[in-house]
Amino acid sequence: MSNIDDIKFTAAQRWASEALGTAFLLATVVGSGIMAETLSGGNVAVALLGNTIATGAILYVLITIFGPIGGAHFNPAVTFGFWLNKSISGREGLGYVVAQTLGGVIGVYSAHAMFSAPVFQTGVKERAGAAQGFSEFIATFGLMLCIFLAVKFKPKAVPMTVGLYITAAYWFTASTSFANPAVTVARSLSDSFAGIRPIDAPLFIIMQMIGAAVAFWAYRFFVRRA
Repeated sequence: MSNIDDIKFTAAQRWASEALGTAFLLATVVGSGIMAETLSGGNVAVALLGNTIATGAILYVLITIFGPIGGAHFNPAVTFGFWLNKSISGREGLGYVVAQTLGGVIGVYSAHAMFSAPVFQTGVKERAGAAQGFSEFIATFGLMLCIFLAVKFKPKAVPMTVGLYITAAYWFTASTSFANPAVTVARSLSDSFAGIRPIDAPLFIIMQMIGAAVAFWAYRFFVRRA
């Protein structure tokens, strides 16, 4: 067998890995939310716990299997951060963002279909206000700082680091840590436990991108030579 370091993946393969990985991520987020809400008997804390565990677990799996192919961003904020770090070109980064967004939408629609719900929906769950926006800034800042520093100091720990961070951030942020513009767009197309009103999505996306930019600045501060 060839060593993974010897394999050269094409742009199409990298974009496909981003689309498929993001699709599975959103299918898990929305599908586990539907399942958790159905089985929890109205206990929102139990439903959120089920949703959290499934999301953290799938992130570990997806980053492990797709990381060697395309970096396993699954998130335009991550792609933006790596573009700031000059680790990805603008052209390829744009392809990543398109793939992530389309994959996320497909994942949401797939979750609806698996649970016999109407495939095409619109989110109705209100997630508005300064506290929600600030939560998304914190969630994305923390996620991006974890990724930057883990890639720098302990690359093999990235899947576990990201999975555990998102598991924790589901609970310490008021917004339940979307921390991902593609996830935000896709979840605005779901009237489910994991949904968000489309009108609330722009604030989330703006704060996520600001969080990613500030995290890049913090990363550069920590790795700057004395």
